Amino acid sequence: SIPDAPGPMISLRTLTLSDNELDGEIPKFFQNMFKLEGLSLRGNSLEGVISEHFFSNFSYLKMGPHFPKWLQTQKHFSVLDISSAGISDSIPDWFSDTSHKLADLNFSHNQMTGRFPNYISSMFILESPGIDISSNHLEGPSPSLPSNAFYIDLSKNKFSGPISFLCSFSGQNLVYLDLSSNLLSGKLPDCWLQFNMLRILNLANNNFSGKIPNSCGYLQKMLTLSLHHNNFSGELPSLLKNFTHLRVVALEENSISGNIPAWIGESLLNLVVLDLRSNRFYGKIPFQLCHLADIQILDLSLNNISGNIPKCFNNFTAMTQERSYNSSAITFSYAVPSRTTMLPVHIFFDIVLLTWKGSEYEYKNTLGLVKSVDLSSNKLGGEVPEEIMDLVGLIGLNLSRNNLTGYITPKIGQLQSLDFLDLSRNQFSGGIPSSLSQVNRLSVMDLSHNNLSGKIPTGTQLQSFNASVYDGNPELCGLPLPSKCWDEESAPGPAITKGRDDADTSEDEDQFITLGFFVTLILGFIVGFWGVCGTLLLNNSWKHCFYNFLTVTKDWLYVTAVVNIGKIQQKMRS
Repeated sequence: SIPDAPGPMISLRTLTLSDNELDGEIPKFFQNMFKLEGLSLRGNSLEGVISEHFFSNFSYLKMGPHFPKWLQTQKHFSVLDISSAGISDSIPDWFSDTSHKLADLNFSHNQMTGRFPNYISSMFILESPGIDISSNHLEGPSPSLPSNAFYIDLSKNKFSGPISFLCSFSGQNLVYLDLSSNLLSGKLPDCWLQFNMLRILNLANNNFSGKIPNSCGYLQKMLTLSLHHNNFSGELPSLLKNFTHLRVVALEENSISGNIPAWIGESLLNLVVLDLRSNRFYGKIPFQLCHLADIQILDLSLNNISGNIPKCFNNFTAMTQERSYNSSAITFSYAVPSRTTMLPVHIFFDIVLLTWKGSEYEYKNTLGLVKSVDLSSNKLGGEVPEEIMDLVGLIGLNLSRNNLTGYITPKIGQLQSLDFLDLSRNQFSGGIPSSLSQVNRLSVMDLSHNNLSGKIPTGTQLQSFNASVYDGNPELCGLPLPSKCWDEESAPGPAITKGRDDADTSEDEDQFITLGFFVTLILGFIVGFWGVCGTLLLNNSWKHCFYNFLTVTKDWLYVTAVVNIGKIQQKMRS
């Protein structure tokens, strides 16, 4: 609970207690803070009654978790934040009679239902307002919004229908527009020329269709373009090459077709994320993509791309650095202009969906740590360039479901940051390099359905995986597979489960008792025996000398023995 005040605090102008675990009643001393202009109690479980006169001086109000009825008497607030307040009813009609000088409105992360009233757009009379009603259950057609808005977030609701209302916007101030995760549909309106200040555009997870309009190519200050999980088709407009500041392109799960444009690597040199997964791209990977020095996530999976993997992937400089974090590349901060001193600075984090370890995950504020290359489920062939192994910062590498051939290079051991590796369903041959067993962070691996052979290298990593990750390689042997290698079959007796240290010691001892040891022993005996006897049989002079040596030696031994025996007998008689 909130303790009693140490003093009257009559001069206090701002009080922020948001996002704690406070409960109980609001203290009575709150009523004595006559000069208070800003109050934030959001994200607590406080209750009680405060006189409406308490709010008479407020220019900034931020309170929850309930939709307070005393707002009916408030006429002068410019910022209203009742986000994360647990409000589950609709927006009341009387709300239209409250303040008409809004600069920032935040109803996000509640369970509000019904339609968003159109009259609210007339409550924003200040220049460049911001509105966030995301993460609710609001429905109906897209609401009427202030045309001079600076920031609009309607994401994660149930709004439906087209977004033709955008064409009535002046758009000159709009920097951030998020309409993602709704039920919006139809073609995108071709009226984006007026949104020349737009930095963030997120229309993902809707039912939009048709081609991306050419007028989108005039959004030259764009930083993030997120259109994934829609039904867009056609080729990428060449005007998009004007997005020279672009950092994130997320177009996965659409029906976009054509060759991957070379201008992506020639013009979009600031790209950090390029996600074209699950579209209809075909042709070769353009070598121009190698100019993307800042790229950290490259996902071209689930397309019809053919040809070889370019050897110049080691030009992805950001991926050649271990444990680096590129925070500036995936965040964007902004502030809504206002006369108030408590107005929040909004920080936007790019959100990217990655297929990771067989599931789709959402990366937000940790996105700067992720470095991944996914070329899976295409028609790529040839050998994997060794230059890829220079990307020592890689956390994920997925080349599965292609027609790749050749050996797995021993240089794969350089990828010490690797957590996820999938090379399954290709035509790799040869052995598994022992260096792979030294990648200690590897938690998910799949080498199944290739032509790999030989013994699985012994180490702390490769034996810990399920045997299924080696399936479809009939010539592989050794743990964890049930098939033993030829040098293990001679070891009798039942298998004994040991600790890791005991197992390593046992393996070191068993290395001396192998088939190779016995073969060497027998060959040495044969060579030594016939090396002497064969020489004596073939050379008569050496044979006579050898026999004379044996005769002389025999006579000497006989005489010496007789003399010594005689001496012993003589001593015994005496």
